[in-house]
Amino acid sequence: MNIFDDDDFMSTTPAENFFSILHTANKNIVNNELEKMLRRLAVAEKIIEENGLEETYEQAVKQSVVDADIDDRLNSIFIELVGDIVTQCE
Repeated sequence: MNIFDDDDFMSTTPAENFFSILHTANKNIVNNELEKMLRRLAVAEKIIEENGLEETYEQAVKQSVVDADIDDRLNSIFIELVGDIVTQCE
């Protein structure tokens, strides 16, 4: 019995796949991976602050609401997280 429907996987977004995995994978693994990702965000914020780029950053965030490059980067992060979580659950 195949628990994964290949057609279903191809019809969902990286975000949908991530949230599906988030709710079904080992909680400790998910927590560790989310903490690693949030740590990366904290490091990025520290670099932004140290370089006096807070205002530039906030403007970029507001402008990125509709931005294909940012959407692609976000999808890459979701895919990376899913891969990291799934490989540890196997």
